[in-house]
Amino acid sequence: MAERTIDLNSDLGEGYGAWRMADDAAMLDIVSSANIACGAHAGDPVVMADTIALAIARGVSPGAHIGYPDLQGFGRRPMRMSGRELELLALTQLGAISALASAAGTRLTHANFHGALGNLSFVDEDVARVLIGAVRAFDRDLAVVGLPHTAAAREAERQGLRLVRSFLADRAYTPEGTLVARGTPGAVIHSAQDIAARIARVLNEGTVRAADGTDIPMPVDSILIHSDTAGAIDLARTIRATVETAGFAVRSFATPAAES
Repeated sequence: MAERTIDLNSDLGEGYGAWRMADDAAMLDIVSSANIACGAHAGDPVVMADTIALAIARGVSPGAHIGYPDLQGFGRRPMRMSGRELELLALTQLGAISALASAAGTRLTHANFHGALGNLSFVDEDVARVLIGAVRAFDRDLAVVGLPHTAAAREAERQGLRLVRSFLADRAYTPEGTLVARGTPGAVIHSAQDIAARIARVLNEGTVRAADGTDIPMPVDSILIHSDTAGAIDLARTIRATVETAGFAVRSFATPAAES
């Protein structure tokens, strides 16, 4: 019987210069894959290289976290960009983080999209096609980590890339399976008990309760743990314990599951 596994992923390397967003080293002791900022919404070459080195030391799969070039707004402000600009933006970030990974003796396993860019890729078919196409052109062996039920997920499957379906346990969902916009009351869930209950339900029943009270299917391969929220490390430990209590081993999607 195959062992039941789940990946835990986190957005890391979100610092710049002397400033750091989160305790990346502590988070990397808990998660199994890391989405590393590539210098646009956060990250510089030193931060990227240091985060890759920490990930390697802990056996964590490194990936590219692609965002708008918006350091001041942390990539959470929409930007008007042409399709060509989006394509080259993604390729440039993939190239930078991949070069640092290669120099450290490893390679990227996945890519995903941050903040406002990620939200746009969920609902805009043209943007999703361009961004997923850029990932595929760069390396068709990269997995795409993202929400199911979205334009980006459909495009990844259409273009033949592996889709790793990610669940955001601390974010409210719309009935369509996208995220309730930040700033909307209830969009971010802070209670560790509520977050643990949502994870247990997704793992055991495959559903999540949307903001309007309806239950929607939520297939999951990975659970995102935000590193930039208050008490993130304690919450990450709670999430990992919840996963293991549900009978799942924490393992990167890039690592073959053991057979028993």
